[in-house]
This record gives sequence, C-alpha cells and structure tokens, in this order.
Amino acid sequence: MNDKCHFYGEKLRLARLLHGLTQQELGEKACVSRQFIHQLESDVREPATDVLNVLREVLAVEKAFFSSPLTNEVRVEQCHFRKRKTTPVGVANRVAAYGSIFEQLVEIIHSFLELPAANFPNPDNPKDCYSNQEIEQYAFECRNLWGLGRGPIPNLTRVLENAGVIITHFGGVSDKVDALSLSRKFPIIVRNDAKESVCRMRFDLAHECGHFVLHEGVVTGDNVTESEADRFASELLFPRAAFISEFPDLKGRRLNWSLIYKLKVRWGVSARAILYKAHQNDLISAQQFRGGNVWLNKSGQTKVERYDDNVRSETPELLPDALEMLQRELGITPSAIASKLRVSLEILEMIISIKFETQSTESNVVPFFNAK
Repeated sequence: MNDKCHFYGEKLRLARLLHGLTQQELGEKACVSRQFIHQLESDVREPATDVLNVLREVLAVEKAFFSSPLTNEVRVEQCHFRKRKTTPVGVANRVAAYGSIFEQLVEIIHSFLELPAANFPNPDNPKDCYSNQEIEQYAFECRNLWGLGRGPIPNLTRVLENAGVIITHFGGVSDKVDALSLSRKFPIIVRNDAKESVCRMRFDLAHECGHFVLHEGVVTGDNVTESEADRFASELLFPRAAFISEFPDLKGRRLNWSLIYKLKVRWGVSARAILYKAHQNDLISAQQFRGGNVWLNKSGQTKVERYDDNVRSETPELLPDALEMLQRELGITPSAIASKLRVSLEILEMIISIKFETQSTESNVVPFFNAK
C-alpha cells in the first residue's frame, strides 16, 4: 500500500462487522487467510493494493474509508439490549458497527440542518434501582416537559423525535432483536419493524425512552433495569391515575373485554399490557390475570391482537424529512452523503433501511428543523 495513505485496521473491522462477517468469512471472500485479516485489523500489517481493492469491493466502501481513524466509536455496552445475556455476540457487534456509521450520518445532517436537541429529564441522583413511585414521577416529568397533559399520546414517535430522538430501523439487524437504543449525543432508537402490532411498537419506544431517562451510563439488559423501563413505559403511555379512574375494580367479576379493547384503542396500549397494569394495581385477581393471558394466547392474540388496526400507525419522520430537505433545499444527494461517509449508496441504504431510487421533490410534512 502507498506509504502516503495509512491503513487503519479498526476501520476494516468496522466494515466487516457492518456486513456481519467473521474474519474467516471475509478472508475467504478476499482470498486471504483469517490470520491475515486479523493482522490487518490489529495494524500489524497493511494490505497490498490488489488486496485493498478486493476488500473495498467486497465491503462496498471507498478506498479512503480505510485511511482515516475511527473516531467516537459506539461500544456494545452503550447499546440498550432487552436481553443482553442472550443477544448473540455477532449481532451485538454488528449493531454497534451500524451505530458508529449511523451516528456519523447524523453528524453530517446536523452540520447542515438544526436537529431537535435531546430533551429528557434525568435523575439528580442516579441510583442502582428506583422505587415504583420514583419511576412514575419521572414518567410524569416527561409528560410535563413535553406538554402532553394527562391524556393519551396520539403519536409517540413524533413526540420522541421532537425530544431529540432519532428513530430508525437497521436493515438486516433489527429483526433479530427487540427494539434497542443507543445513549449517545443524539439518542437513537432502533425499531424492530417485524412487529406487526402498533401497540407493541409504541411500548417498545416508551421502554427505550425509559432507558434514556433512568439508565444514562448504565449497562442494561438485566431483570432490574428492564423491569424499570417497562414500568416507565406503562406509566408514560397510560398514567396510573388515569388508569384507575377508567378501569373499574373487577375482582370477583368477569373480565370486561369490551372495556379492555376500548381502552386499548383509546390509549394505544395492548390488551395484554392493560391486563398487567390492572393486576399491578389490584383491580383484577391473579386468577383473572392468568385466565385473561391464557385466553389471549388461545385466541391467537400472542403477537397481534384484535383491534390493532384501529390504533393509528406511526412512522419515523425526522430522518427521511432531513434527507429530503438536504436534497431539495441544498442539493445534497444521498450519493453525496454516502461519499462523505466513504461508503457506497448500498451501505447507506442498508444502515437506514431507506431506498433512494425515487426522490420526491416535495413534502407535505412540516419538518422538525430549519436549515442553518
């Protein structure tokens, strides 16, 4: 390799992980040994020009991608996984690699457009664990900070984007894990778009929001932090005071499924979550709670429920609107952005799960930001 252009092995590792390849698999594609790939990534050796060209082609990046150091890398421990212990290492590493490139993309967008600043209440004295009352208080503070009042949240996705969260879907990765989040300068939530239920997706978003509020700098994925994030999500979406006023004490009586589904549609939470909250607040017995869950399972409502279609779907708007505005107002195309990242357009599309074959020139959605 030309001595004037240094090769950074960490960038090779990043590109390899983006594709979900092992060192052995990349070596086979590049017609070199696993040991040689390891030496390249460890900066023990640098590739000859022909090998560099093959690596660039296989990994769909520009030559210049390897000639700059990796800065501000996203680490696995900064990613909030639901089931950290059971998340495959390869998947976790790939998510972190996606996050590193994605954050660079957001920085590029932010250099041209004013993105909403992160706006979350944070505990004055962070704890290893929080009481139920404390968690409910932080959910209440979020509602106050965002001007949501006490009623249902019509579009949680838009609320979080206005609070500075970038919501996206990582192609090829998101479907392998539940929704996850990255606590960084720009908070990022990665949705699992394989989930068909809007209610489950809304709960996932609220759960990740709970991590942003309660678990800054904390490695999550254990029972305590996940339970806290679940309670936060439940309280954010359907505050306990409102729940108690709308859900009667049914102990000793039959479950009122008509009421449960009515509340589901009104508040945008699943029937199963309503059952859980009712049991949590001692409004139904343990027997009713179990019986209700068994009936949901037997009636085919494990992943999707009745009246899901009556809850308005939510689609992230911030990132697509930003990319559209860059092209429409400033003439900055997706290809130009990919080139700035030193990757192919294919990689950019893979990272953000947006295809750029057809570029709309107008948008009837009011953007969340103004050009700088």
